[in-house]
Amino acid sequence: MKIDWENCFAAIYRAKTSSLKPVKYLDSITLDDLVGISKQKEQVIRNTKRFLDGNLSNNVLLWGARGTGKSSLIKALLNEYKNDGLRVIEIDRDDLDELIDISDVIREEPFKFIIFCDDLSFEETEKGYKGLKRVLEGSIEAPATNIKIYATSNRRHIVAEYQRDNEGTSVANNGEIHYSDSVEEKISLSDRFGLSIGFYSKTQQEYLEVVNSYFKNYKGNKEELHKKALQFAQSRASKSPRTAKQFYNSFA
Repeated sequence: MKIDWENCFAAIYRAKTSSLKPVKYLDSITLDDLVGISKQKEQVIRNTKRFLDGNLSNNVLLWGARGTGKSSLIKALLNEYKNDGLRVIEIDRDDLDELIDISDVIREEPFKFIIFCDDLSFEETEKGYKGLKRVLEGSIEAPATNIKIYATSNRRHIVAEYQRDNEGTSVANNGEIHYSDSVEEKISLSDRFGLSIGFYSKTQQEYLEVVNSYFKNYKGNKEELHKKALQFAQSRASKSPRTAKQFYNSFA
């Protein structure tokens, strides 16, 4: 199925049909909705603007604690810049071998595409990351200038690392570290993302600031609200923005 990118802002790759499914209804989240990640937003927005303007820009890896706004930031970028020619294609980790074919289909389109892979990580037995590496830096064919990979992961190094990987690592007399081949390959994948941005667990105060952003028009007792919000967070062992939103959905 050919996508009408003029009127379609996003698509999802479906492996069973080897096709792109147009997204009819976008998540309505905006950049202003994302509280507590100002520095991360600034870096991603700057890179995305450079991409849209045809300047040099990077592939992006957003890594860190769960529920901290990594995926929401990608969705908000699309809402912010869809009228400036930005489009997003979402693909599952298990389908990354299809990236080359997807790239061939869209590289001549007059739009800028973010290929979005959520929760990107690989175990040592998985080889899908090799296809990802080819798209990130190209092979004999130069990478498409209208495509960037934006991925999220709970890991800074998206290929799992084990102690045994370091058994071949040595330190020379001059202090230079020589990594084993397995470590080199795993680190090199993360290195192909020119922009790697960390997202961290929130303090209690930061968590409550996110809660306040959801309850802007709340007229009740804020102290009691915060008490309930902290109890809710404790029950989930997380003070993340996701938890704050879940509290709002349960309470409002």
